[in-house]
Amino acid sequence: QVQLVESGGGSVQAGGSLRLSCAAFGYSYTFYCMGWFRQAPGKEREEVAVIDTTGWTRYADSMKGRFTISQDYAKNTLYLQMNSLKAEDTAMYYCAAAYFGCGGGWYDPSRDKYWGQGTQVTVSS
Repeated sequence: QVQLVESGGGSVQAGGSLRLSCAAFGYSYTFYCMGWFRQAPGKEREEVAVIDTTGWTRYADSMKGRFTISQDYAKNTLYLQMNSLKAEDTAMYYCAAAYFGCGGGWYDPSRDKYWGQGTQVTVSS
C-alpha cells in the first residue's frame, strides 16, 4: 500500500525558509511524476511544483525563483525548499505522486494520484 508522508512544515516569519519532505513507502515501482500542491483556507488547491524522473520541473509562477523541488531516489524522498516566504504562502502543503507523467494526465481528475496527509505552513508578516 502506497503511503506518502510529509514533514517539515511549521511557523516562520516572512522572508524565512522551510524545507518540506515527502517520504514514499510501499510503492511497486518508481513514480513517474511527483509534486507539491497547497490549499489555503477558503481557496482551491493549487499546484506548487512538479518533477519527473528525467529531472524536468514545473513551477507555479508565484513560486518561481523562491521554491525548489528536488528528489532523492536513494532515500525515496521528495523535497520542497521554500525561501523568501510570504504571508500568502500560508497553506496546507500536500505531496502527490503518480505512475504517469506530469503533463495533461496529471490534471485529469479521472486518473488516480497518491496523496499525503499534508503539512501546515504558516508564514507571519
